Amino acid sequence: MSTLTAQLVPETEAQACAMIAEARAQGRTLAIEGGGTRAGFGRPMQADCVLSTRALTGITLYEPAELVISARAGTPLSFIEETLAQKGQMLPFEPADYRGLYGTAGEPTIGAVAACNISGPRRIQTGAARDSLIGVRLVNGRGEAIKSGGRVMKNVTGLDLVKLCCGAHGTLGLFTEVTFKLLPRPPAEASLALDGLDDAQAIRAMSATLSSPFEVSGVAHLPTGLSGGAPLTLVRLERDEISLAYRLQRLTDLLGPFGAVRRIGPEESRAHWHDIAQVAPLAKSATPAIWRLSLPAHHAARCMAAISASLGARYFYDWAGGLVWLAVMPNGDAGAGAIRHAVVEAGGHATLMRASDNVRARVDVFPPLGAALMKITAGIKTSFDPGGILNPGRMYAGV
Repeated sequence: MSTLTAQLVPETEAQACAMIAEARAQGRTLAIEGGGTRAGFGRPMQADCVLSTRALTGITLYEPAELVISARAGTPLSFIEETLAQKGQMLPFEPADYRGLYGTAGEPTIGAVAACNISGPRRIQTGAARDSLIGVRLVNGRGEAIKSGGRVMKNVTGLDLVKLCCGAHGTLGLFTEVTFKLLPRPPAEASLALDGLDDAQAIRAMSATLSSPFEVSGVAHLPTGLSGGAPLTLVRLERDEISLAYRLQRLTDLLGPFGAVRRIGPEESRAHWHDIAQVAPLAKSATPAIWRLSLPAHHAARCMAAISASLGARYFYDWAGGLVWLAVMPNGDAGAGAIRHAVVEAGGHATLMRASDNVRARVDVFPPLGAALMKITAGIKTSFDPGGILNPGRMYAGV
């Protein structure tokens, strides 16, 4: 994104409505910003000014007994998590903090979590941010305030605008308030580790744990060099102490055929999963372009072998092999041709998470859409934002 001199900072939803309506009337485009921590993501935009949610802060509803929280979009994620921790509760989907990935400052906001559908390793057990988001307030490109969903799960009939706008990256509207369902925070955590497995072995082991009845909450594999040495396969459990001990033993027995299984205590376990969620094994280097691949786990090892053979990439697996974080040298198209060919062959899709402005301007950042899907996407965009003023072109050129 180019440097913008003008910044709009509404303090209320009504002010946000007025600012967007005025921008539409004047034909000015707006780059929506929360904490600014993901400034290097998406296609570069040439917007006229920034519309920031940083003054839209505060928890508007928190009912611990009902496991629900509502907050204004600019509320720092850290404040939400600290508030929930005091009551032994959490956001189920383990939202990640990508400041290390993008080298940014600022504070991640709860609105950005919803707008970008940001989910961490626990997604395999509890679902994505989209699955926990049950209500939103947003301002569309006409400057109209819209409310969708509410404070309970069974409250949606017809078009589910909550799910539609979650993951739209601010292209359909400015979130002013979001409501999430919560879960109790597990009282204890531990992980199991296997050393030295190759990718195919690791995916078989991870799939076995995911198919077990023991409700694992994290399953990842770091190939050689990413964990400081030999390949490392990790399985996380989060339960009460008695149940945790039983499940650890049963999973140790289950994983026995794959090699020696060792137990990792809570502190080391939390450190490992923090790094996995923040993409730390790849993000520490400022040089590579970084991709996020969604793949059928049973094809992931073969797909990564094909990509590595042509690009010499570094990568690791999360979600038991269903998610791959991949780093390649940023020459030319950041490997887009080879990566997308291999990923489509495997039945998956790829998103370019980090690269220079030049590369992101030339390469499809999000998975390319066919003509029919692009027509639907453009139609949805027009229905919410007929002037095309909100985050123009952030996901797809001309949309």
